[in-house]
Amino acid sequence: MNITDGIHARRAYRSLEPVEITKELVEDLATHAGLSASCFNNQPWRFVFVYDRERLEEIWGALSRGNKWVELASMIVAVFSRPEDDCRIRDRMYHHFDVGMATANLILRATELGLVAHPIAGFSPSKVKDMLGIPDGYQVITLVNVGKKSDRVHPYLSEDQAHTEKERPERLQLEKYSFHNRYTGE
Repeated sequence: MNITDGIHARRAYRSLEPVEITKELVEDLATHAGLSASCFNNQPWRFVFVYDRERLEEIWGALSRGNKWVELASMIVAVFSRPEDDCRIRDRMYHHFDVGMATANLILRATELGLVAHPIAGFSPSKVKDMLGIPDGYQVITLVNVGKKSDRVHPYLSEDQAHTEKERPERLQLEKYSFHNRYTGE
């Protein structure tokens, strides 16, 4: 799969089936994430790969109500960083940007391997930090849920979520977010 195919194949599916999580898979995903660009090569990203069933069940308690489907994931990757581990240039802190790029690498590699890697924001960062032993000062940015795409729509999904399983959600028109030489938007 080339990069264009991977970008087009990547989808945030919620209907998942179990997939075997191995040490080799975790190291593969982490290695690809770790090859990302970062400001002055600071590499501020940190990941906890959770695939132990008891620990997964514990994390389910930190999820918002609309994310019950996460219980179908075979692995949850907690993505976190702290501002002091990356560039600060006046009021610009790069750690979120750099961690986002590394997470995109992880997601695209998972896609290439035939997996779904779906990031979410609907969880309690403080609960996740406590459960995973993440020290104070770090910010849990997202949880990436990993599994295999299911052909059937799972009953955990809301009507809107079920619809997006069948059809890619509409994307913004290029003119809404891409400009030539000067911003000419609304």
